[in-house]
Amino acid sequence: MESVYKIYCASYDHALQLVESYRRDPRLQEEILDTLNATVPHTGASDLSFFLVMPVQRVTKYPLLLGKILENTPSSARAHSALQAAARAMAQVNANINEYKRRREVATKYTKAEHLTLRDRLARLNTHSIAKKTTRLSRLLMHEAGIVAKTEDKEYDDLEEKFQCVASSVATLKENVAAYLGHLEALLLPTPHQCELQMDEGPAQQSRRLSELLQGTVLPEFKQRVDRLVWQPLCSLSDMLEGPQQLVKKRLDKLLDYEEIQERKSEMGSVSYDEEAAMNTYLAINDLLLAELPQFNRVAVQLLGQILRSFSTLQLDLAAQVLHQAEKELEQLPHGHMPLPSFWKVVEDTLQQSGAQLCAFCQAFDTVTPSPGTQPLTPAEERKVLSLVSKHGPDKLYQVTSNISGSKDLDLTLLRGQIVALLQSADTKGNTGRWLVDAGGPRGFVPAAKLRPYSPVQVQQPGVQLLDLGSDTERRRHSYASPEAPRPQVATFTPAFQVVAGFSFAARSPQEVTLQAGQPVVVLEPHDKKGSTEWSLVEVNGQRGYVPSSYLVTVPVRDPAGWSLPV
Repeated sequence: MESVYKIYCASYDHALQLVESYRRDPRLQEEILDTLNATVPHTGASDLSFFLVMPVQRVTKYPLLLGKILENTPSSARAHSALQAAARAMAQVNANINEYKRRREVATKYTKAEHLTLRDRLARLNTHSIAKKTTRLSRLLMHEAGIVAKTEDKEYDDLEEKFQCVASSVATLKENVAAYLGHLEALLLPTPHQCELQMDEGPAQQSRRLSELLQGTVLPEFKQRVDRLVWQPLCSLSDMLEGPQQLVKKRLDKLLDYEEIQERKSEMGSVSYDEEAAMNTYLAINDLLLAELPQFNRVAVQLLGQILRSFSTLQLDLAAQVLHQAEKELEQLPHGHMPLPSFWKVVEDTLQQSGAQLCAFCQAFDTVTPSPGTQPLTPAEERKVLSLVSKHGPDKLYQVTSNISGSKDLDLTLLRGQIVALLQSADTKGNTGRWLVDAGGPRGFVPAAKLRPYSPVQVQQPGVQLLDLGSDTERRRHSYASPEAPRPQVATFTPAFQVVAGFSFAARSPQEVTLQAGQPVVVLEPHDKKGSTEWSLVEVNGQRGYVPSSYLVTVPVRDPAGWSLPV
């Protein structure tokens, strides 16, 4: 009787709230009245509350009825002692029901999850709450420091440890199932079966039909079943854990208050009414957790196990369904009925044959592939290359082999075929895979793997005059001295770059030579007799002399058809 009545009495207030909500629905209220008039017309009841209060009134009448019977029973009767025991038992039942109801009211107060804003939390602060929280914090620090002994409760500690383990397992499983459903949703996004293969029949069409079946029917149904049988029960179980978690947290706060008040009570001999109420609140929460946590842990573990079994069963069903559909399609293939060893032999032979054909194709491609076409440089690109050569020299030029899209700060976006100049073969962190380059204006980092040295197309000419540099003495002779003998002409390839006059220069002495802007020159010595690099010894139209080094620039050799870049 106690186990039944205490649950009913503790839930009586909630039942009245439900009845009140029914009254706000005229259609539902009318249906309730019609049912009452049809089933219990003699009671004249106009509401469900008339019947809900009966069990609450009845359990409190049992001690009174038994006491009245006991008063009218002689003490010498055999039933007197049994009536005494019954009266005491029912009085204890009522006391236990009242105590259980009080504990549930305390639990209901503290298990409500409050979602307060920062302003609401600040509004709740007052002198009393700050002092209470400060006392709890100092008590907790003394526990951790070992100054004050903790209140040990082995039974509760074991229950809380198991509860926290269950809560952690539920949270982890919920996170993993959410990720699983997200991956399943991503798997359903591609629709390869909707692509037009332009094939009438064959393995490709069979693969398309299987993909259409999986994407359109099997996997969506599986996702719905996982959502209904795994995800929703798991979310409900997670919501069920919030109340006990709040109560466990509140128990720790009340335990710190209880220890503080108990210590003060032992020193002073008495406490105030509010302090006594705080001690009773802790005892109520602790007794309620000790009574109900074992049952809650047991039910939560059962639900968690059932969810895992459902998930495993759904996975097995999915695998069996996919295998069944795949076997139906495989039976229509040419090799569908072959023994497995023979089938793998056919696969191996086919792969080897395909590999040999691919190797032969690659070799033929390497031998017969024509050289890449070229596209002439625009005047703007010619000017940019000239500028890069004059700034950095020809050996610093590189060509972009494929399009580069900058994704980081200071990265450049370049097109295939652009010419850049190398500034530094590493980035600021020492990474040699990213080079700092000058793109003829903007400077930034690009991947080193997408650059190759720039080498313009070499053009063969009938020949050029070369100096006979036979000895050190002859190497030191200058152009203004009379030549000893005509130099032999030797046919060779023109270099990739040549030196031209960047500006016009008028000779002011016999040791100097006149230049016209754009006129090609041959540099004999990049310094004067004293070793100064401000003057260079050059040969122009058969005349030798000194010119300012700053008037000379290095440029790529012009092809008769103009400069060209590989496509």
